Amino acid sequence: MSGGTQLRGMSVLVTRSPDRSGALVGALEEAGAEALLLPLIDFEAVDFPVEALARGDYAWLVVSSITTVRALKAAAAARGTSLAELVPNQTRVATIGPSSRKVLEAEGLQVDLAPEDRQSAAGLIEILPQFGGAAVWLPQSDIAAPALAEALRTAGATVTVCTAYRTVDYPARRRLSTELAVGLPDPAAPVLSVAQARERIAQGSLHAVVAASPSAASRIATALAPLGAAKFIAIGEPTAEQAARDGIVVAATAAQPTPEGIVRALIDVRGNSSAHGRTTS
Repeated sequence: MSGGTQLRGMSVLVTRSPDRSGALVGALEEAGAEALLLPLIDFEAVDFPVEALARGDYAWLVVSSITTVRALKAAAAARGTSLAELVPNQTRVATIGPSSRKVLEAEGLQVDLAPEDRQSAAGLIEILPQFGGAAVWLPQSDIAAPALAEALRTAGATVTVCTAYRTVDYPARRRLSTELAVGLPDPAAPVLSVAQARERIAQGSLHAVVAASPSAASRIATALAPLGAAKFIAIGEPTAEQAARDGIVVAATAAQPTPEGIVRALIDVRGNSSAHGRTTS
């Protein structure tokens, strides 16, 4: 840690698995926070067909998460090829924002459509063109919301939805752990059990809980709520909306779904609390 002070004295629980938490843990520690891990959800690999994609049957491939990139790369590897070789040159690629664009481009794919300042399906929906009946393939989680598929159809696409992975409680029996070309640092943060996290909440020594997806928000509601004085930080509006449905008060929603955006949301929450006479240190 390099001595940042904005979050000094703040303990932040990250509800991701360690292999998906390195960059966020690093940013939290850089800002002076104590980062803790509690893996609540995981992603399970499934077998799904990619022959139609490889044949060029689809005019568009829509990638709705970085986890989808992992799933596609695993499917390509099972065929003895790379992701860039799996997707034909004539198939255009759309994705949900700058982070997923970076990951796809690192894998050798050209991204033709992505929102510039948002990392969400909602951001992509806002910029969809008219597809004129073009065939679109949408591989995604088994619990993905239907909004993106519906928006694609409204925009004139002929959409084929495919389950590319399952979202399950941690740990998955068949983990989707394919390494990406964009290297992700390994975090050194302590990993808590649910009981340990609950104890820290009861003691008032856990100041914030970060959720990266609607499914994580629901698991937090089931496993940890009530959160007491701990502030709930959502990554993305869908996560915030699900938390609210589950009865969790959302202290902030990160404007950008990046480590820096999450740190900024935490700094703002701490500042607001201090302004009202409540500190987290």
